[in-house]
Amino acid sequence: MADKISAVKGMNDILPPDSARWEWLEDKVRTLMAQSAYRMVRTPIVEPTALFVRGTGETTDIVEKEMYSFEDRLNGEQLTLRPENTPGVVRAAIQHNLTYDGGKRLYYMGPMFRHERPQRGRYRQFYQLGVEALGFAGPEVDAEIMLLAYELFAKLGLRNVRVEINSLGVPAERQAHRAALIAYFEQHRELLDADAQRRLLTNPLRILDTKNPAMQAMVQDAPQLLSYLGEASLKHLHTVQSLLTACGVPWTVNPRLVRGLDYYSHTVFEFITDELGAQGTLCGGGRYDGLFEILGGKPTPAVGWGMGIERVLELIKEQGTELPPLAADAYAIVPDAATLPIAMATLQTLRRAGVQVQMHAGAADGMGSMKTQFKKADSSGARYALVFGADELAQNLVTIKALRDGHGAQRTQPLADVAAWAATLQS
Repeated sequence: MADKISAVKGMNDILPPDSARWEWLEDKVRTLMAQSAYRMVRTPIVEPTALFVRGTGETTDIVEKEMYSFEDRLNGEQLTLRPENTPGVVRAAIQHNLTYDGGKRLYYMGPMFRHERPQRGRYRQFYQLGVEALGFAGPEVDAEIMLLAYELFAKLGLRNVRVEINSLGVPAERQAHRAALIAYFEQHRELLDADAQRRLLTNPLRILDTKNPAMQAMVQDAPQLLSYLGEASLKHLHTVQSLLTACGVPWTVNPRLVRGLDYYSHTVFEFITDELGAQGTLCGGGRYDGLFEILGGKPTPAVGWGMGIERVLELIKEQGTELPPLAADAYAIVPDAATLPIAMATLQTLRRAGVQVQMHAGAADGMGSMKTQFKKADSSGARYALVFGADELAQNLVTIKALRDGHGAQRTQPLADVAAWAATLQS
């Protein structure tokens, strides 16, 4: 016997019934996005490595440590499995001149890949939901995309998710703050760990995001970017805050909340829970007005967020959110293979009418006994059993037996009128 082959560590199979939770969440997302006129975008899983080196940043952990990169054996091209999707969406927008006639509201769902240690809610192949609003400069769109995330969490029944916001201002303001940060950290160099030492001159903003307990007190006293913001940047931030308040979204300002890439500006935010341990950020995003130019496009304002689907599903499970039942409406019992043609034709009629029907499938030597089939019907969780017995079919009837409600009550229905019964299930 050949050796079994298992999935790559940190890249998981999603199987029934668990996959139904994913479908339920995805349906909620599609409905919500359509209500706000956000349209689906699908980009390739594999992109040129240069896209992420330029778009995500050479000094980020993603590029330095986590990307799955390889050389195409046919032409030597350097390729990477996407670790995030914002650069890919912007690349697509530039390549296809997507914003030539005005701004575009987009969203995506799909797998991303990072080579990091698998842990609760974080995997090497993970799934991300993202929103990107391209071509809109006003703070109202910053608030709009935050409202999308807030409303999604509400529709999923999630509790105790808080919103933290900050502003990164504009490049000149960030440069002044950056110089002040470097000077401050230089004065406390003996407290910096190896990561902070490495980032000091390349990406000092990321030091503010440290999880090292030994550095927390020192980082708390570091210069705050909010102190370097000018009138226009403060107005942008205050407008976002007032719009969130008007829509009933509670928020707090976290002056240590950063996005350590040069193309970010103005609003940054996170949706956070304390119920998943250290991996508490469910959704993070911000305004990235500089990314189009970095990737070779015309100056284009943009704002977006990314949300880890596994973490959201983990929180749903943690909070005990009740999901819709997974069972079909009806289970078809077919005592004799000779009755399969009429049974299957009737089931197709029911399915076209919106009824979910599971048909009994027999073994090679027959369909199995009625007793066996009824056991299968009951264990399936279906509300009704449809019995296509010889006696019923001789009269062009099907027997409908209640398996859950009605304590086994049953009735017969003319085959020609089965759609009328289907209508009662939909009402």
